[in-house]
Amino acid sequence: MRRREFITLVGGAAAAWPVAARAQQPAMPVIGFLSGTTADAHRQRVFRQGLTEAGLTEGAVAIEYRWAENVVERLPALAEELVRRRVAVIATSGNAAALAAKRASNTIPIVFSVSEDPVRIGLVASIAQPGGNATGVNFLATELTAKRLELLRGLLPQATLLGVLVDPTSPVAGVIARDVEAAASGMGLKTRTLNVSTASEINAAFITFAHERVHALFVSGGFLFTSRRLQLALRAAHHSIPATYANRDFVEAGGLMSYGASLTDSLRQVGIYVGRILKGTKPADLPVMQSTKFELVLNIETARMLGLELPPQLLATADEVIE
Repeated sequence: MRRREFITLVGGAAAAWPVAARAQQPAMPVIGFLSGTTADAHRQRVFRQGLTEAGLTEGAVAIEYRWAENVVERLPALAEELVRRRVAVIATSGNAAALAAKRASNTIPIVFSVSEDPVRIGLVASIAQPGGNATGVNFLATELTAKRLELLRGLLPQATLLGVLVDPTSPVAGVIARDVEAAASGMGLKTRTLNVSTASEINAAFITFAHERVHALFVSGGFLFTSRRLQLALRAAHHSIPATYANRDFVEAGGLMSYGASLTDSLRQVGIYVGRILKGTKPADLPVMQSTKFELVLNIETARMLGLELPPQLLATADEVIE
């Protein structure tokens, strides 16, 4: 048999394993994939890896990709497109995408990857017994608050004032602010928390932090900050404020450090669950998975620009050091 390659059609059209097989099997199930970010070939490959691990061979399914290009307001319409397309399952990446899919359909199975407690934000009835049409992966962004601060504290042992950025439109904004304050207090840090929901408010917040001479910055997770990660990295560098972020995307954009669940691994897990659902398992019978793979990522060039020397112990424990 000829070697067949996965083909992604430009503009979010369906992609099959391979396209030739799709023509031979008109009833081929279609997976909808919804994300608030821009297209990412690596994460697509990881998602397909999960499908393969679930036993779906190449040519067994087609995938319709929908990317909001960092414009969260586009997600509801994109989710409705997938519903009209009558996809068999919707896989989502990010809180906003999951909520948009859930609002668009209460019958099509949804497999999500979210940073917040899916019960708290209304996606499932419980972790063990999701109920309804949704299940997926929680990659535990809020639960890792203390660990992120501990790593930042190890880099800046003399710090006493911590700036905190929170998106007030997040359904868990209050929980995040309280968790950061509690963890910081236990480490002898005072906090200065600012709510921001636009690019201009982010810029203004950094001016405030610089004026008040915060020693370090904690940036909470969520769609807003992920979509503005380059702006955050540039502002932090401009004002010489060491910052910690929720995942590696920020560090790749020039941020100093991140600690959190591996987003690519969570998408692999999403692919596994999508495969199981296509083979007949109901979402309600699949408990929400918790991420098990976490990574510390450091940007050594950003550290140099900030005049920081990364401790050998921190470097030794890092999963990746970006030059």
